[in-house]
Amino acid sequence: MASIFSKIIAGEIPCHKVAESSNYFAFLDIRPVSKGHTLVVPKNEVDYVFDLDNHTYLGLMEFAKKVAKAMDQVLKPIRVGMTVEGLEVPHAHVHLIPMYAEGGPFRLGRSIELKSDEMRHIAEHIAKHLHQ
Repeated sequence: MASIFSKIIAGEIPCHKVAESSNYFAFLDIRPVSKGHTLVVPKNEVDYVFDLDNHTYLGLMEFAKKVAKAMDQVLKPIRVGMTVEGLEVPHAHVHLIPMYAEGGPFRLGRSIELKSDEMRHIAEHIAKHLHQ
């Protein structure tokens, strides 16, 4: 059975897409722990990040770095943190979490509320920056 992330990638479930390549997909987390919290996933569904083949793993990190750099420019956090926990969805993924002077400390599972319009705006601005 396809994971929820595979369904998002296939367009079966809506998302606030940030970036996409032929092998990777980035979108805003629906339960963000900070403004701009983004998930980066390989399109190929593999449960455990350390089961990814080396090419896919390194590509995921390179794609996540590009997205994080765009997030730095658009969101102006102190920095973008990265975590891999992978317990809720059986599809390897990386969390990119902007860290701001206010609003911390962060903990996965403790989300903040953002309106859909604000999430759309954030995703569009990060995506626009990636294409400049």
